[in-house]
Amino acid sequence: MNLKNKQVLITGADGFIGSHLVEALLAELLGYRPNVGAKDAVKNLQRVLTTKSYHWVVEADIRGFFENINHDKLIGMIEEKVDDKRFIRLIRKWLKAGVLDTDGQVLHPAVGTPQGGVISPILSNIYMHYTLNLWFENVLKRYCKGNSHICVYADDFVCAFEKEEDAQRFYKVLPKRLGRYDLKVAPEKTNMIQFSRFGGKRNGTFEFLGFGFRWVKSNRSKKLYVKLSTSKKKFNNSVKVLGEWCRKGRTLPLNVYIRKLNAKLRGYYNYYCVMGNSDRTWKFDYLVRRILYKWLNRRSQRKSYNWNGFNDLLKQYPLVNPKSV
Repeated sequence: MNLKNKQVLITGADGFIGSHLVEALLAELLGYRPNVGAKDAVKNLQRVLTTKSYHWVVEADIRGFFENINHDKLIGMIEEKVDDKRFIRLIRKWLKAGVLDTDGQVLHPAVGTPQGGVISPILSNIYMHYTLNLWFENVLKRYCKGNSHICVYADDFVCAFEKEEDAQRFYKVLPKRLGRYDLKVAPEKTNMIQFSRFGGKRNGTFEFLGFGFRWVKSNRSKKLYVKLSTSKKKFNNSVKVLGEWCRKGRTLPLNVYIRKLNAKLRGYYNYYCVMGNSDRTWKFDYLVRRILYKWLNRRSQRKSYNWNGFNDLLKQYPLVNPKSV
């Protein structure tokens, strides 16, 4: 996806509402764009790290990005390309729109984009574009002695560098850069790691958009490549959430219960079934079956199934599995 010198239309629920000319933007803004998802960002980063000569990675997390967007600075960014005062006034109204709190009160935050607003994803993309992308491409790269790359999806980003000194410089100046736009990094989630084809045991691992990245050797070709696997945190959380749903929904009619469970499994496998991640997805399938067996036997005071009976039941109501996606 090459966005250089191309016109990008900014659209919302009401159709065309403005335009933004991307200047010298070599990095890809993948969040909240048509026909582009988080999985595309993951695959793009995997391809770049596998095929290019990058040896260091900086993973960072912006604390409360959507809640801390400065309204005045965001409007200034838009005004650089948009000279329609009525349009700017509409954006200001969107930003000042109230948010209904859980206690019924309407809040009018002075910063941040309104939750659930149709314009919020676009505005956050613009803010991230000016805050990070343009600075990285037009300023930081001038001082890099080696190759560098940035992959951004919404408020998540990972930067790769060929030279360690370039990675260290970026790691050091990033908090200052974000601070100019009232943003802060989360220190506990921001790291600089060695991530190189030649790193060996010194290589670290990192996570991006629910996937863990690490260098491994192919069993067939014996070549090194960047392997994707479900991050441990996301895996454990998915198992926990699905187990809680199975507990609450166990009183549903069996056909409805399995149909809704399959819908959840299909969504999970559609995202996490990527090449090299079969061990994690099949482990998830194994745990799902054990959880289902547990809660089907607690639909009444008496145990309903043994394992043979449970397997016969799954022949009648089969579960979606990783292979079928």
